[in-house]
Order: sequence, then C-alpha cells, then structure tokens
Amino acid sequence: MTIAERIINLLLSEGACDVGFCEVSDGPAGLKYAVSLVLPLSDTVIDEIKDAPTFPYFHHYRTVNACIDRLILKTGLLLQSEGWRYMPVAASQSIPPKGGERAHRGLYSHKKAAVLAGLGTVGKSALFIHRERGPRVRLGTLFTDCPLPAADLPVDFSCGDCDLCVKACPAGAIKGTPWREGMEREEIFDAEACNSYMREHFMKIGRGAVCGICVKVCPFGSK
Repeated sequence: MTIAERIINLLLSEGACDVGFCEVSDGPAGLKYAVSLVLPLSDTVIDEIKDAPTFPYFHHYRTVNACIDRLILKTGLLLQSEGWRYMPVAASQSIPPKGGERAHRGLYSHKKAAVLAGLGTVGKSALFIHRERGPRVRLGTLFTDCPLPAADLPVDFSCGDCDLCVKACPAGAIKGTPWREGMEREEIFDAEACNSYMREHFMKIGRGAVCGICVKVCPFGSK
C-alpha cells in the first residue's frame, strides 16, 4: 500500500468524507505537496440556522475544527514516521497581518488547496463548494515533502444565476461576482464587513466568530 493510500484510508476511517492531494509552488516551509481533507457538517445543525447562528452551530463549528486538527496531526505523524517532513495548517486560525498584508487570513488557504486537489470549487459566497456536499463542510490542510499524486482535473461547477447567499448575507459582504481561478478574495467577498457584523450582532452566540447563514441558504448540498 502506498503512503497516499495509507493517508486516504486513515482519514476516511476517522470521519473525513473526502481526501485529495495537490502540488503547489508556495507551500509553507518550502513544502510543495499538500493533503486536503473534507469533514462534513451536520445537516440538522445547519438547517436550524435562520437569521443568526445558533448555540449548537457554534459548538459544532469548534468541535469539527478540533477534529480536523487532530486528523491533520495524525496524518503528519504518519508521514514523519516514514521519514518525511510535514507542516499542519490550523483548521481555523487568523494570523495578524504584517505590512501590506490583508487581514483575516490563515497560514495558507484551505480553499485553494482543496480546489487544486480536485475536491470542489468556490462559490459566489467565497465558500468552498464540495463536489457532493456543497458548502456544508470544513477543510483541513497539511503540507509535506512526500511526493503525492496530484488531482487530474478541477471540478466543473458554477453558481449560475443563483444569488441566494448574496440576498441572505446580513452584512452585505457577498458581492455576487462569480469566482474564477486566480481571483483575490476581495473581488467577491468583503471579509472585514463580515467580521464586523458578527462582532456587532452575534457576540452572545459564538462570541462574534460564526454566522453560517450563507452555508444554510446555499442549495448545493442541501437536503
């Protein structure tokens, strides 16, 4: 069994619904191979969201993130035991911007790695849209120097004329511009507007860190 097969078996057996690999030129620590994993969210929890996040959603969001971090660590330990290096990317962690950098960004874009790994695409909402489960997922990413098989083809998907997320976003953060490869996030989504609205309106539910309305209204992946 190859190391790639071992990684896939490990992650799927631990609850991931999809796993992919890609090669990049800008990986952290000079590591150019990425493992991208997808963990499904609870449809029941998502379906309860209306015009604000719920307490179950906030708890679920944190629990899933912790699970992703654990799975990424187990994957890294497997690679390290075979003599390879690895760098985990936190499931949800913003790094303070330096001069000229944009805020609300992590060590590396989980969405970018997942798209390159052939697991889905990006919608007008700037959410990752999984090829089967739509936006009702969370992502994990790990970088390594272990050569892993890259995806053959990107996922062919478009939001078309759908603008449900644009209309539903209480912050007006979703601009309604269709995503295309190479676009900057700011062209389709105002992250500062989103975060400011959550801090102003949802501090009592999730300390202003979650919303989920755009996830709820997206018809792709909805039951």
